[in-house]
Amino acid sequence: MRRVRITMGMDVLRFVPMQPILGLFLQRWVGKQTGRVGVRRQAPRGAVLSRPILDDPYYLPRMKVTRRQFLAGVGAAGVAVGADAFGLEATRVFVTRHDITIPDLPSALNGVRIAQVSDVHLPGNQLAARAALEHLNRERPEIVVLNGDMTEASQALDQVRDFAANARGSVGTVAVLGNWEYRAGVEGDVARAAYRGTGVDLLINESRTFDVGGALLGIVGLDDVLFGVPNAAEGRSNLRPECTEIWVVHEPIFADRPPAQSIKRPVALLAGHTHGGQIRIPLVPPVKPIGAGRFLEGWYRDTFAPLYVSRGVGTTGIPARFLCPAELPIFTLRRG
Repeated sequence: MRRVRITMGMDVLRFVPMQPILGLFLQRWVGKQTGRVGVRRQAPRGAVLSRPILDDPYYLPRMKVTRRQFLAGVGAAGVAVGADAFGLEATRVFVTRHDITIPDLPSALNGVRIAQVSDVHLPGNQLAARAALEHLNRERPEIVVLNGDMTEASQALDQVRDFAANARGSVGTVAVLGNWEYRAGVEGDVARAAYRGTGVDLLINESRTFDVGGALLGIVGLDDVLFGVPNAAEGRSNLRPECTEIWVVHEPIFADRPPAQSIKRPVALLAGHTHGGQIRIPLVPPVKPIGAGRFLEGWYRDTFAPLYVSRGVGTTGIPARFLCPAELPIFTLRRG
C-alpha cells in the first residue's frame, strides 16, 4: 500500500471572527456602566505596600451592576452572537489548502489542484454560493468536484445549472449526488438532465479520466450512501491501472466500509454531508446527520484511504453557523 502524506494549511478569506469582537464589546460596555475598567492600580498616599505594585499592574474594581444593566448586557451579547451565527458565519466561506504528497506521482500531475464544493443546498445560501464561485474564479483549479447536496428542492434546478456552469475547473468538473438530491427527486434521468449542457460530468458509480500532460488522473464518483448503492468496483471499472485515483462520495460513513482488498486504493477520499456540525456550541457535542458515522470534519487517516470531510458551503435546517465557518477546500497533488 502506497504511503500518502497529507499536509494542511489555511488561507482565511472573506471571514471575520466575531468572538474577539464580542469580548471587546462586553468589556467596553461594562466599562461604560462602571467607569472602572482598565484602571492602573495606584497605592493610596502614604500606604505601605506588602509587595511591589508592578506585580499586579491592572485590576478590575468591584462593580455595581444593576439587574437591568445585567439583562441589557446579556441581550446585547445575544444580538452580537446572533449577528455572527445568522450573518457573517452563514455567508462567508474559508478557502482551506491541503497538500496530498504521493511518492510515485507522475511529474505531469505535480501541482494539480482539486477544489471540493460540497453542500451548497440551493435555493438557500445565495451569498455563500456566490462567495464559493468567486473563490473558484480567482483560484482557477484544474479540477472541481461538486460533492453532493447541491439542492434541496427540484424547483431550484435552474439555480443548480447556473451554479454548475460557473463552477468550472480549467481541466474538468464532476459531480455526485447527495441525500438531499434523492429526497427532492433529483436522481437518475432528472439529475443527469440537470447537469446536461453545463460541462459537468455527473458520476453515479462512474469515473472520469483526465489526461494532464500525458498523465492520467481518475475521479471516481460514488452513489449516495443513504438512498443509493455506492459501488467502488463498478465505479472504477473503466480506469486504467496507471491512473492516480481520487474517490468522491457524499456521506463519510462510506470510509468505514472498505472495498475488497483486490481493489486499488485511492490517494484520497473526499466527502461532505456533516457541515462540520454547523452550530458548534462549546461543551456540547456537535449534532451530526445520519450517514456521518464517527466523522465530523477535516482529515482522517485511519480509514482505507485518507479521508477529508468538508464543512461545506451552505447550511440546512437552521440558516446559521456558529464556531464552524463554511469552507472550500483546495487540494494540491505533490510528488515526494
